[in-house]
Amino acid sequence: MDRVTVVKHPLIEHSLTILRDKDTALEEFRKHSAVVSKILFLEATKDLSLKTKKIETPLIEFDGSEVSEKIILVPVLRAGLAMLFAIQELFPTVLVGLIGLERDEKTAIARQYYQKFPKITVLDKVIIVDPMLATGGSIDDTLEVLKGKGITNISVISVVSAPEGLERVIKKYPQLRIFTAAVDEKLNDVKYIVPGLGDYGDRYFGTDVS
Repeated sequence: MDRVTVVKHPLIEHSLTILRDKDTALEEFRKHSAVVSKILFLEATKDLSLKTKKIETPLIEFDGSEVSEKIILVPVLRAGLAMLFAIQELFPTVLVGLIGLERDEKTAIARQYYQKFPKITVLDKVIIVDPMLATGGSIDDTLEVLKGKGITNISVISVVSAPEGLERVIKKYPQLRIFTAAVDEKLNDVKYIVPGLGDYGDRYFGTDVS
């Protein structure tokens, strides 16, 4: 899977361990979710194009740089919002497209219930953010929506991924780039990632899985 980048960084290893710990409190989970999300975003945007921007420092005129591409984040609701909040702190000018997908806990099939996108062109950089790439179904559905809009410059950021989901998505979209903090062992019989970290949305938003 040469299109999959497992991002290695000491801070990711540290924060991911805290995220996996079932005893991690809500505040700590949110804090370390932000750390991992920001580092993944930095890695996924290393190839952004720049253009020259003339500015005045307190001393002289200076030729600086600014990002020339428009970046559009597409968080898969609701867990993707956790990554969106962190990335907006790092790069406040990102535009946001929303797609709502809800997984049936019995069938593991996602149902789309909402979508809203800004104007997107083929020149824009679109990044799908979903912290848990498990079966790949939600990412697959989101890619289908974007492809239907003629968008091809797409990458994916996830915190933890399962081999089964990665294989499914890469097989269908071989040009897609995926950035993740970890590729875990497998999916269990109810399609949760093992060892994983449980339900990311429930742990981030403080909701009860029951």
